[in-house]
Amino acid sequence: MVPPGGYGWWYLDALSDDGSHGLTIIAFVGSVFSPYYARARAKAPDGAADPMAHCAINVALYGPGIDAWVFSEYGASEVERRPEQLQVGSSAIGWEGDCLVVRFDERTAVFGQRVAGTVRLYPSAFPNRPEPLDAHGRHTWFPAAPHAHVVAELTAPQLTLRGTGYHDANFGDEPLEAGFHDWSWSRAALPDRTVVLYDAHRCDGSTLQLGRVFHADGHVEPLAAEQTMTLGRTRWWMARSTRTDGAPAKVVRTLEDTPFYARTQVATAVGEVPVRAVHESLSLSRFCSPLVQTMLPFRIRRVS
Repeated sequence: MVPPGGYGWWYLDALSDDGSHGLTIIAFVGSVFSPYYARARAKAPDGAADPMAHCAINVALYGPGIDAWVFSEYGASEVERRPEQLQVGSSAIGWEGDCLVVRFDERTAVFGQRVAGTVRLYPSAFPNRPEPLDAHGRHTWFPAAPHAHVVAELTAPQLTLRGTGYHDANFGDEPLEAGFHDWSWSRAALPDRTVVLYDAHRCDGSTLQLGRVFHADGHVEPLAAEQTMTLGRTRWWMARSTRTDGAPAKVVRTLEDTPFYARTQVATAVGEVPVRAVHESLSLSRFCSPLVQTMLPFRIRRVS
C-alpha cells in the first residue's frame, strides 16, 4: 500500500554490453518529483493527499541517435494496480513469470516526440531483502532484481539493446524531502554480481552509508567501500561523489543534468575488475526551492 502523502516507485535501468546505449524507466505511485503532488500535499490536512491521483511514468534513453526523456503524470482514472502489474496510462510494468516486462508508449513534454517499446528484464535471483533507509522505517528500499539481463526492443526511436540490468523499488510513508536532505546511489554490474552503494544525509542529522554485493546466486553480503571519491560538479553545480575500495572513479558521461538531480555513467573498478556504474545524485533541498518548483511543469506532461 502507498499511504496518503506517501510514495512508491519501481525502477529499472540497463546498459548495453558495448556501453554505448542506456535506458532508465521509473513508474511512480505518488510521484515524488511532481510539483502537482507537492501542491496537493500542501493543501491537504496533514499532507494526506491521494498518491493515486499523481502517478507517473519516466523513460530516459541515452546513446548515439536516441537521447530522449519522458515524464508523463496521470490521474487515478488512468491507473490500475494489480499484484503483478501497474498500468499507468498507456504504459505498464509487471511480471510475466520470472520476467519483468515494461511496455511504454509515451510522448515528450515539449515537442511531443513519441517514445515507445518493450523491455524485458531477466533476473539472476530474487534476494528478497528490503532495507530500511531511516531509523523509523518510513522509507524502504527493496532491491528486487539487482543482478539481471535486459533485452529492450524500441520502436520509437528504433533500437535493440542487450546488456546488464537492475530493478528495485522504494516506498515511503511520507514525502522524500521529509526524510532526506540529499542522497547518492550507484549500481555496478559484473558477470557474477552487482555492487550497490547508497549514501544520504537525513533530516534528523544522521547519515546513511550502505553497501551491498548481490551475487548472481542470490547471496548478499555487505560492502564497506570506505574511500570517498569526488566526481566533480555538473553544469547546474550539483555536487557528485561516490565510494570505492580504493579504485579511482571518473565521469564517463553526464546523462541527466538538472538543478536538483544528476544521473551519470561512471568508470571505476570493483576489486581489480573495471566496471561502468550508473550513478545518481539528488538534492531535495534544491527540489523544494520555489525556483525549481516553478521550472518542473515544463518537463512534465500532465495527462489528466
